[in-house]
Amino acid sequence: MELRSFVFLLFGLLLLVGCQATNADSEQASHGVTDFADRSIQFAQIPERIAVLGNGELDIMYALEKEVVARPTSHGKPVVLEADEAEQIGSYHEVDIERLTLTQPDVVFANDPMNQKDISSIEGTGAEVVLTRANSINDIKAQITLIGEVVQQEERAEQIVRAIETTEKEMLDEPLHTDTKALLIYGAPGSNLVALPNSLAGDLLEAAGGINIAAEFEQLQDYPQYAALSPERVIQANPAIVFFMAHGDPSSVEKSFIQEMEQHAGWSQLPAVQEGRMKVLPADLFGTNPGTRVTEAIQYMREQLTEAYSE
Repeated sequence: MELRSFVFLLFGLLLLVGCQATNADSEQASHGVTDFADRSIQFAQIPERIAVLGNGELDIMYALEKEVVARPTSHGKPVVLEADEAEQIGSYHEVDIERLTLTQPDVVFANDPMNQKDISSIEGTGAEVVLTRANSINDIKAQITLIGEVVQQEERAEQIVRAIETTEKEMLDEPLHTDTKALLIYGAPGSNLVALPNSLAGDLLEAAGGINIAAEFEQLQDYPQYAALSPERVIQANPAIVFFMAHGDPSSVEKSFIQEMEQHAGWSQLPAVQEGRMKVLPADLFGTNPGTRVTEAIQYMREQLTEAYSE
């Protein structure tokens, strides 16, 4: 009789410990975040099936040692080769809801403000939607922190953010020897725009120690990070270097820019053009959000500015 009582007591204790452990695990898994659109999102557990609409988020996810089931559509290999087999679901500009639904995502990382109109459609797949953006280096650091919170990789996210801040500090501690003025041109099919200081490229230029000649250009209403390209104002400002960037393969938009230059006689008189200080920036670092590779983008920009100065 005593043995039976002991067995029941032992069983009860094990059951109690098990319940407490389950409750603790549940509390740890259940968490909430606030995204860039100031939306509160609650997760009952750590999301496992992850979809991203941007290359930056794709890079960040794998840097946090997480995989995705869906990624942005690309014409070649993805920015993260390990994600090659993931379903391609379009982009910020056009989400392929049908393909996204097939992946049964737990969470989809999208853009604020571009994908606010898509929230209900994406949520219809059964996924939570987390909106982020990358208009500055600080935005990217905040992205990394937020994504780390969602997938419960806060410590790893903090390490990555500290590495970015170390690079920023190195640039500040070792300023360029002279003021190097630069022009940032963003090429898109049918148009060429100038990147302003409040754009990601503009912020990268400043972090690298350069001066954006378009600081006083009027921003476009629909694209507030950019301004119209004015050859007359550029010629007057006389930048030491002209940076050209494009989303994806820059070859076609670069050709259209060269044609535009040829149609304006003043371009050929610009010393940066005459002396070959026109640099096509790598699309994976400057044509899109580079994610954790933002440190590479800053360092690359610094190298180009240094070369322009030495010339």
